Amino acid sequence: MRTTITLDPDVAARLDRRVRETGVTFKEAVNHALRVGLDVQDPPRTPEPYVVPTFRMGLRRDLDWDRASHIDADLEDEETLRQLTLGK
Repeated sequence: MRTTITLDPDVAARLDRRVRETGVTFKEAVNHALRVGLDVQDPPRTPEPYVVPTFRMGLRRDLDWDRASHIDADLEDEETLRQLTLGK
C-alpha cells in the first residue's frame, strides 16, 4: 500500500539513524517500527479453551462393571499363563 505520512522531526531522525546503522531501506525501517509499535499496543489475546469432544459409547449390559478390576486381573493372569506355557 502506498501512502504519504508526515513524520515528526525526531521520529524521522531516529528512522534515518536506524537506516544508517542497520543498512535496511527506509521502507523496511518504517514497517518494522510500525509492527513493533502495533504489537505493543495490541492487548494480549487469551486463547479459547480447548474442549475435548465426548461421545456416548453405550453401556454393555452383559458385563458386571462393579467387578471390572477383577475381570482385568483375570485376563492378565490368563495372558501370563499363556506366555509361560509358550516359553516366552
